[in-house]
Amino acid sequence: MSAKYRDIADDLRRRIDQGEWLPGTTLPDYAHLVQEYGVGRGVIGSALEILKADGLVSVVKRRGITVRERGNRRRLKRGTLVTRDPGRGYVMPAARPDEPWQVHGRPNRETRPIPARPAELLCVEAGTETLVRRRVTSPTGEPPFQLVDTWIHPQGVADAPRVAERDTGQGGYLDRLEEAGHGPITWTEYMRVRMPTSEEARHVDMPDAMPVLELARVGTSARTNTPIEVTICVIPADRVEVATELRRARSAQWPRDPAAS
Repeated sequence: MSAKYRDIADDLRRRIDQGEWLPGTTLPDYAHLVQEYGVGRGVIGSALEILKADGLVSVVKRRGITVRERGNRRRLKRGTLVTRDPGRGYVMPAARPDEPWQVHGRPNRETRPIPARPAELLCVEAGTETLVRRRVTSPTGEPPFQLVDTWIHPQGVADAPRVAERDTGQGGYLDRLEEAGHGPITWTEYMRVRMPTSEEARHVDMPDAMPVLELARVGTSARTNTPIEVTICVIPADRVEVATELRRARSAQWPRDPAAS
C-alpha cells in the first residue's frame, strides 16, 4: 500500500478545501474513487480514515461519504477573570460577556451514577447517584461547539432543590447554590486532552478517532470548603486552540531593574 493512501487523502482534502464538495454533500462512492485513483478499495478506505480522523468527512452506511459541517476554529483566551451579565449570570473566562451563545437541541437533566472523572473532582464515590445537567452549545449561528455536563453535589441539590428543575431562574444554578449558603463559590479549572467516548462524539458530531480538549471547572462552596459543582466541557480538537497571554514578573522587566537582580 506504501504511502499512496496518504497522497489520495491529501488530494481529497485539497479538493474539499477548494469547494469541489461542500459541507453536507457527498463524495463519489468507493467504486468511483477506486476507478478514479486506480487503486484498490483498501487504499481508498485508508485514505478516508485519515479524513475521518481529521474531521473532514463522515462515512455512514447507506448515506455515503459526507463532507462534515465545520465551524471556525475558536481561540480560547484563557484568563482568570469571572464576569457577570445581568441576564446570563456568571460568565467564565473562555467566553466573552458580549457574545451570544445558543443551545442545540433540548438541554437534559437527570440523576444517574457519576463516572470516575467528575466523581474524583466532586469528591464523591464513583457511581454515586448525582444530578447532571447536560447541554450542547456554540456561539450563535455556528455548528455544535462543545458538550457541557454540570454535576451538582447531592448536598447542593438538597440545599437548593431548584437546581434540579428545567428552569433554574435568572442567573441559573450557580445563583441558586450561592443563595442557599454556598456563596461565594470559587473556581479552579483543569485542562487535559483525551479521546472522546462514543456518546460524546455523537453529541458534537465528531469522529471517534479525534481527540478532545476537556476543560473541567470545579466550584467550591464557601460554607463547606469542598466542591459543590463540577462542569466538564468537551470540545473537539479541530474547533479550538488555547491562547494564554504571558506577563512579566518584576524580575523579568525590561529595561532591567537592578534592584531585582
